[in-house]
Amino acid sequence: MSGFTTITGTPARLMLDNVDTDQLIPARFMSRPRSEGYGPVLLHDLREEEPQARLPEGAQILIAGRNFGCGSSREAAVYALVDFGIRAVLAPSFGDIFSSNAVNNGLLPARIPAQVLEGLSGEITVDLQGARIIHAGGETPFDIDPVWQTKLLNGWDDIDLTAQRGDAIARFKAAHHPRAPWSAPART
Repeated sequence: MSGFTTITGTPARLMLDNVDTDQLIPARFMSRPRSEGYGPVLLHDLREEEPQARLPEGAQILIAGRNFGCGSSREAAVYALVDFGIRAVLAPSFGDIFSSNAVNNGLLPARIPAQVLEGLSGEITVDLQGARIIHAGGETPFDIDPVWQTKLLNGWDDIDLTAQRGDAIARFKAAHHPRAPWSAPART
């Protein structure tokens, strides 16, 4: 996945509360290979019921309602958003597991007050480096865990983040294993 610093565009809107991971991608589509892309089935069933769930092609920013991504720990829900082209979701709140899955797949879950989201129109910029949304009415900051911010800026997942500490890990192993030889992997 690739990192980013800013994204500018006109956001898509899905102002429904409690859009869960089952609505983001129905279970029956999760048997298809990820290589086929989950973007075409994003919000598949909800599109029939809610016209606003028919997101415009090319949207990289999604403005959503409260408790977005609640429900099961379905990582495929994040795959569907990312495969569709969404890089940032702005909502008043998110499902906890959804948020961590999002960051691990290059998708920013930015908590923005509902009254700010309702007033956004036209083009906006998501500034990940500055942790803010730039819009016609000014700027709105958002809180982001520094580790999540680093991962998104660099396009890293948990393994990439750990690999950045390779030298420190090697130093620890070199110092620790002689003191606790039972902790070293057995060589065969």
